[in-house]
Amino acid sequence: MAPYTNIPLSPAELSYLHTSLSQQPPIRPDGRSPTQFRPLIAETDILPSANGSARICFADGTEAVVGVKAEVEKSKTSQALSNNGEVAGQGVLGLGTGSGRDVDDEDMDGEGEERAGKGRDEWLEVAIEIPGMRDDDALPVFLSAMLMEALLADGGLKDRLWINSRFHWRLYIDVCQPYYYTISNSTILLLSQPLSYPLPLLSLTTHLALLATRLPALVSEKDEDPLFNDDWEASTYLYAHTSFQQKPPVTLLVMSVGDTILFDPSKEELAVADSALAISIAQSSTGELRMVALRTVDPPSRLTAAGVPNVLNTTTGATGAQSLSAAEVLAIREKDQGQSVWRPPRGGVRRALVARMIKMVVEKGGVGEEVMAGLGGVEM
Repeated sequence: MAPYTNIPLSPAELSYLHTSLSQQPPIRPDGRSPTQFRPLIAETDILPSANGSARICFADGTEAVVGVKAEVEKSKTSQALSNNGEVAGQGVLGLGTGSGRDVDDEDMDGEGEERAGKGRDEWLEVAIEIPGMRDDDALPVFLSAMLMEALLADGGLKDRLWINSRFHWRLYIDVCQPYYYTISNSTILLLSQPLSYPLPLLSLTTHLALLATRLPALVSEKDEDPLFNDDWEASTYLYAHTSFQQKPPVTLLVMSVGDTILFDPSKEELAVADSALAISIAQSSTGELRMVALRTVDPPSRLTAAGVPNVLNTTTGATGAQSLSAAEVLAIREKDQGQSVWRPPRGGVRRALVARMIKMVVEKGGVGEEVMAGLGGVEM
């Protein structure tokens, strides 16, 4: 995780919060249950000039707007050909086809056999803009990589961009965190710093924007130059809106404090996290959830200030603290660790705990299914 440590909590407050979250059941600062997400407001189709767009605002005021733009582009003639002379697909992350991530036939409106495995990674671009940060700063770069990894690992999105062996759609996903208002039908973005770690928010908003993305209906056939229907009412959704549909991936942020697992952590909760995982899931046309990407992330708790044991604190009347050697001070700190003084975690997560986190997300009736159902309830 890129550095994000603007957390005004003292070591005593961090220790108290860590103890509260370690209890069974945990006591979260905002009173949520371990698997409960923060309240949010979501809407789609807010940018008239985009193929798809969405906005999500959390209750704390953190907000994201995503716009999706599609353009027709001619495919590179240097693409490798298969044995029968057809253009071979790049596969997932350039590793070839047959990885089990190819789109099912029924997911392509009857064209699955033509498109499956023929999408290419470079047909998709993600740009993230965060107020007060350059495009090449650590946080925007990390967030872009995380979103791209999930979208490409799913495989279904890039295959949908294939038109024929000569042309394809290029998809631009622009993400920003604004407060905005409208004047004379023009949207004006007022950029503001994020109030919590933005990865889950950006992923959920991108998910909705892709579900709302529409492409002009194709009139031409086979390898002809693409000709589209001018009637926008005849356009088709990038992801078909049917009862059985494949959905774009979603990345959830999950943290642990001891053996306690918490979903959708706030900025204050991440300040005491022992570990954090970014779990990306996608839903197939059968409704089953599968994990498409997994990342261990470095929580900001590692960079928080450590507390000072009373025996070493001269301001509380400790005597002889200044005469102790470095080895003796280290021994006292190690002995007091985990008792009354806050100590930043050293990182690492047990395999059994990782397995529990993943299971809670992808299992039937789990958190991932609840999130997908909630996002599906947003009117398109």
